[in-house]
Amino acid sequence: MIQVVATHRQARFHYEIIETYEAGLVLTGAEIKSVRAGKVSLAEGWVSLDHGEATLRQVYIDPYSQSQNDHHSTRSRRLLLHRRELDKLSQGVAEKGLSVIPLSVYIHKRWAKVKIALAKGKKLHDKRAAQKKRTADRIIAASLKR
Repeated sequence: MIQVVATHRQARFHYEIIETYEAGLVLTGAEIKSVRAGKVSLAEGWVSLDHGEATLRQVYIDPYSQSQNDHHSTRSRRLLLHRRELDKLSQGVAEKGLSVIPLSVYIHKRWAKVKIALAKGKKLHDKRAAQKKRTADRIIAASLKR
């Protein structure tokens, strides 16, 4: 059973998604309780790849209200990936100039997972074209309903 906790809604507007991966998320006890409560924001989040490790940065997890030792809400959190996945990601970032961004955080069975994507940033004209297409589709759907 998968329970989606948070999604990065603007990701598909700002980036062209090339490939997605599922990564485990290393959290403390108080953080996992906040994640289960849905107090996560991926809006400013990104993934860095250094020294053969993937690290989730600038993702806000609200401090758990009943915890005595609060965590820093935007601290770096380690991601658990297979070596070949890390190699593919780092190769894409190094050679093609792509970015790695978080798409969603969810609970799978009892584990916190992050769906990350190898993505290419869209230019302004690409964003405008996507917006025009979405508007046209909306108008067509409305006219078909009538």
